[in-house]
Amino acid sequence: MIQRLYVHNFRCLENFELILKEMPSSLLIGKNGSGKSTIAFVLEILQNIGRGINRVGQLIQSKDFNRGRSDVPIRIEIEVLLDDKLYKYVLALELPENFRELRVFEEELLIQGNPIYSRQEAKVTLYKNQQNSEAQFFVDWHLIALPVIQEQSEKDPLHIFKLWLARMIILAPIPSLMTGNSYGETLEPKRDGSNFGEWFSGLLSRYPAAYTKIDQYLREVMPDIQDFLNEGIGKDAKSMVVRFEAKSANLRIDFKELSDGEKCFFLCAVVLAANEYYGPLFCFWDEPDNYLSLSEVGHFLMSLRRSFTNKGQMITTSHNEEAIRRFSNENTFVLERKSHLEPTLVRLLSDIPVKGDLISTLIAGEL
Repeated sequence: MIQRLYVHNFRCLENFELILKEMPSSLLIGKNGSGKSTIAFVLEILQNIGRGINRVGQLIQSKDFNRGRSDVPIRIEIEVLLDDKLYKYVLALELPENFRELRVFEEELLIQGNPIYSRQEAKVTLYKNQQNSEAQFFVDWHLIALPVIQEQSEKDPLHIFKLWLARMIILAPIPSLMTGNSYGETLEPKRDGSNFGEWFSGLLSRYPAAYTKIDQYLREVMPDIQDFLNEGIGKDAKSMVVRFEAKSANLRIDFKELSDGEKCFFLCAVVLAANEYYGPLFCFWDEPDNYLSLSEVGHFLMSLRRSFTNKGQMITTSHNEEAIRRFSNENTFVLERKSHLEPTLVRLLSDIPVKGDLISTLIAGEL
């Protein structure tokens, strides 16, 4: 999974490096505006590239330069361990004077230090090995090369890396947008959860046994649940229905009528099943404790952490003390900015001397 993420000159991230080696799950904490959601945005850029979006202007705008400093390229580097091989992807974007839209300055993909392809400006070189280039071609400077390079097979490193990017799970759900309706199938959820129905349908269509995993988790958090159905409401549309049973009484509810917290339970169940059946996956969940009661937060977080212990990787953010207590000093990162004019700094909590109780220190703003 992700070993290292480096970002330079993008919003509040300047010479920013996040090291995640040997961390199946980790927590980002910090005051509002410290850069937690910006990290999610960077990951979403990479996710969108994996999903085929290659127009630079659709991914990054000129306003994304740190304090408008467009004389220095925006640079993103990610190192990912997949099947015991280290993939490194580098993307640098520039905005020359009198240009309206950013363009690619540098791009490359390496595996175990060996280049698969490299790019300088418009020229792309595909490598057979380090000494002999296989092919060269040109790509519009305003287009990212990774989505357009032809894959040879499912074992092609390009395919493996792009698929991993595309299937990253990045979540900051808005339950009111989660209706349970589906008009197709996907294994690529949206950040706000608005295509939850399509994701649920896609998962069960390709991996029917995932129903058992989803059902198992939901019965832990909602003991009176009887089952859940994906009923047809038209030629190509489906709608989720949830049924409850207690003391010989039955209740049938459309998914969209569930509470916000209950919808998050369903979302968590699908994350767990997805990681088991077509993982290992990477999941970034921005404040997963939102919409949950205090008594539910601990179980929710620990269920996610257990799922990613031996398979996949998870990063979460939180301001909730119950969520923070579920992580240790060794996998909690503290983000801070002295002001909106300063870049984000990141440190492991284990490297910061804390006097007394961590939660009290956070409340007092003394970390």
